[in-house]
Amino acid sequence: MPTTSPESQHVLVLNCGSSSLKFAIIDANDGHEIISGLAERLGAKAPSIKYKFNGAKTVIDLAANQAHAEAINTLVSLIKDHNLDEHLIAVGHRVVHGGEHFTKSVLINEDVINGITKASSLAPLHGHANLLGISSAQASFIGLPQVAVFDTAFHQTMDEVAYLYALPYKLYTDYGVRRYGMHGTSHYYVAGQTAKLLNQPIEKSNFISAHLGNGCSVTAIKNGKSVDTSMGLTPLAGIVMGTRSGDIDPGLFNFLTTQLSYNAQQIDNLLNQESGLLGISELSNDCRTIEEAAVAGHKQARLALDIFCYRLAKQIAAYMVPLQRLDALIFTGGIGENSDIIRENVINQLAFLGFSCDQKSNLDARFGNQGIISSANTSPKVVVMPTNEEWVIALDAANIVKEL
Repeated sequence: MPTTSPESQHVLVLNCGSSSLKFAIIDANDGHEIISGLAERLGAKAPSIKYKFNGAKTVIDLAANQAHAEAINTLVSLIKDHNLDEHLIAVGHRVVHGGEHFTKSVLINEDVINGITKASSLAPLHGHANLLGISSAQASFIGLPQVAVFDTAFHQTMDEVAYLYALPYKLYTDYGVRRYGMHGTSHYYVAGQTAKLLNQPIEKSNFISAHLGNGCSVTAIKNGKSVDTSMGLTPLAGIVMGTRSGDIDPGLFNFLTTQLSYNAQQIDNLLNQESGLLGISELSNDCRTIEEAAVAGHKQARLALDIFCYRLAKQIAAYMVPLQRLDALIFTGGIGENSDIIRENVINQLAFLGFSCDQKSNLDARFGNQGIISSANTSPKVVVMPTNEEWVIALDAANIVKEL
């Protein structure tokens, strides 16, 4: 991981979604959260801000239909009320899509805004929200450096055999249609932390990282660099997710339009919001709810878990092709860090590759605990590593500010 100086390195980290704003002030030196919270239901009837400070949790109700700008104004007042603005050195923004233009974190200026705007067409919901967050923060924190940290940047080391689609080449050269991948900040962080855990240099480490949450992706990391990843042009591709379908037959589009009279927006909603674990189970996109229902005998919940684990195991096995040699399989993200059931299921399906699961270690590595969960003296290792994307964003922002 990058290092910072021992002085105060407080960074306000903003992660803007289409109707939410996740925030935290992080000390870049050690990852400590000074304050953290979530503004949700922005633009709807009952928006609110929930935050945690000094161990106490507080809820602030916002006026109906207040959106990102108003939420950030409230956040600014909150920060000033607690005298937290005095030590801020920067604002770090999570930006989902940077296209090919951004291969690392950058100080935001007009050219960067233009680049993010251009790339936002590749992830319209995320891109628009990211730009709203940046403009609102610039207006509220005048003079404070603003830094963009891109989910796609870590994957820019992929070779063209991994990122090109078998489409007319002109679609790539003229419009940038290719695999980009997401969750790069998370994959980067857990790879570095796992190398430390295993006491080996990241530059000589081969990992497969599975970031499993409502959005899910798997990345092959060779000698510390991303060489392939499961998400594609957009966050829809790859394995099964909470409400997203993952990979499907492209011929489905023609079937839905000609046979069922779906329009483009209906197809987009179907694949992004109505599919995945929710679509199969017809119950929920929450893995905990589905696991409880499966144990209680709910057949579609059981089927949803089985499909999720099967597709995940297949993707992991496929990444042995670019890696050839593997040091560890890493589980991270909300599901990856907490679901011992899913981890054990996937590991058992991969036993032919030498994977194993120690049940006690698997149970212990939940709820924020990291650890090696494979049986003793087996290789490759299986590791649970809690992610910390906010710390990476704070570190990158602090290091960029240090160079100004």
